[in-house]
Amino acid sequence: MLIVGTELVLVEGELVGGLLGCPSCRGVLGPWGHARERVLRCRAGNRLLRPRRARCRGCAGTHVLLPKLAFSRRQDEVAVIGEAIEAKVAGEGFRRIAARLGAYPETVRGWLRRFAERAEEIRALFTRCAVALDPELGAIMPAGGGVADALEAIAITGRAWVLRFGPAEPWEIASRFSGGRLLGNTNRPLESVR
Repeated sequence: MLIVGTELVLVEGELVGGLLGCPSCRGVLGPWGHARERVLRCRAGNRLLRPRRARCRGCAGTHVLLPKLAFSRRQDEVAVIGEAIEAKVAGEGFRRIAARLGAYPETVRGWLRRFAERAEEIRALFTRCAVALDPELGAIMPAGGGVADALEAIAITGRAWVLRFGPAEPWEIASRFSGGRLLGNTNRPLESVR
């Protein structure tokens, strides 16, 4: 899987032009059909999503080109999931968060549980990303526990990205740096993200 922009025309141009690199071997990706169509629940309403697939000309592996506004195997937009995580760190319960976001309580509880299970791994990944973006960053102080520390590392990485490259949505940055697997299952750890 490769996280790409949301402008379909630009992504298609990069793919056809040989500008996208294989996440497995760094070879050149070429067009290879589409992934299955699905609905992505967004703040602004549902969005039909049919991600492009690509095949590496080097290793022959295939990859889904997932837009940065989605996490792998999640039906909700990254900003919605991120808002739930932020609310949990602020002390809000999963039922109240679900009601406010218009999501199922068990879905929200699943997001929060997975984030908490992987909090140390997330904190470590995003601390490395923040330092890579801003080598003069300095120490990142604890924010009050595993989940809060992981969220702080994501926020600092987002700030470092903005200072270096310009405005961007923080949870889309999180999707890009986690390879879309921020809330992925544990058999594909974040440590393998390049």
